[in-house]
Amino acid sequence: MIWKNYTSLPELFRNERVFDGCGISGFLNLNSERESGQKVFDMLCILSERENGLGAGFAGYGIYPKYKDYYALHFLFDHEKCKEHVINHLEKMGYIIHSEAIPTKVPGHIDFPPITWRVFYEPKEMKSVSPDEEVVQLVMDINSNFEGAYIMSSGKNMGVFKGNGWSYEIADFYNIKDYKAYMWLAHSRFPTNTPGWWGGAHPFNLLGTSVVHNGEITSYGTNMRYLESFGYKCTLKTDTEVIAYLFDLLVRKHKIPLSITTIALAPPLFKEINQMDKKYQYILKNLRATYRSTMLNGPFSIVVGMTDPIPTLIGLSDRKKLRPLVAGLSDDENTIFLSSEEASFRRLILDSSNGFNFKEIWHPKSGTAIIARVGEGLINDGLKQPFEKIKLTIMGGNS
Repeated sequence: MIWKNYTSLPELFRNERVFDGCGISGFLNLNSERESGQKVFDMLCILSERENGLGAGFAGYGIYPKYKDYYALHFLFDHEKCKEHVINHLEKMGYIIHSEAIPTKVPGHIDFPPITWRVFYEPKEMKSVSPDEEVVQLVMDINSNFEGAYIMSSGKNMGVFKGNGWSYEIADFYNIKDYKAYMWLAHSRFPTNTPGWWGGAHPFNLLGTSVVHNGEITSYGTNMRYLESFGYKCTLKTDTEVIAYLFDLLVRKHKIPLSITTIALAPPLFKEINQMDKKYQYILKNLRATYRSTMLNGPFSIVVGMTDPIPTLIGLSDRKKLRPLVAGLSDDENTIFLSSEEASFRRLILDSSNGFNFKEIWHPKSGTAIIARVGEGLINDGLKQPFEKIKLTIMGGNS
């Protein structure tokens, strides 16, 4: 079954909740060239010292070219009755283009896996809200009101694959190496303050936004209440969920440029702001005042994948760099890599049979986002202070 209560976990798992750092990895091909899951598998599995066997997951972008115009809903179901209930509901709310089981194979150490299912879906047109908003409302409804059912991901031409187990077990379970994607995200270990159940593993997703996270968001309560005022339902009770929803709220709904969004989530300290030019002080102080409830406190490093409107990879750490984040650029300058350890990059070099190497490896600054986008390359390298390369157009645009 999908374990949603900590007391339901096997005794072995309950005794192994060691609070070590999560392993996070990801990369984006800047030319939208798709690669198998082998590379992200290697990047994540070398970080085995960060795991405890309670959770792992992957997000692949570009994996469904045949159905790229439809929302790919990835489900976990406790049993067939749950599945039938949800499928009937989807048929009432929109159009099911294709529905099938997600191909899996069960390794020996994964017990009681849920039913994994995917539906390529098109919502009915409504004048009052956009198709994206219809899907968001559908996700919130199913995850909060349909017992035994959970939507892992809901974006177009992408999908999240996650569950209880070691990273290599989850990769084998979902046949990750068989998928091809232009952007991959990966995570190992369970959510810090919630039970290690299948739906609670990373990545967390909403539409085209997926997040993997290492650390702990101590502002979770404030962030959650702010999101709920805009109609989001934080049903998973874990801090990474709010990060995914905050990106969706600020970028998609409030249409704030991504570079400004990352500053709102991890703004400079006031003592740093007061040393800046007056025009920057004005912008940052107003940004902090307006979006004070979106600010992420606590130690964290995150890797975020987004598709709205252009595929983008983001890396961001807390303002004191209490959790590690390393970036790399391939020697052909076609791919940006992010990881919690440089070991992920060294693994790719050692295992490469075609001379793969990195042109550059660096450590982004604390509280400063690294942003890379298909067709545009590296927009922010994570080494510059706020506004050094950001256009001062607060509303509109995607920089």
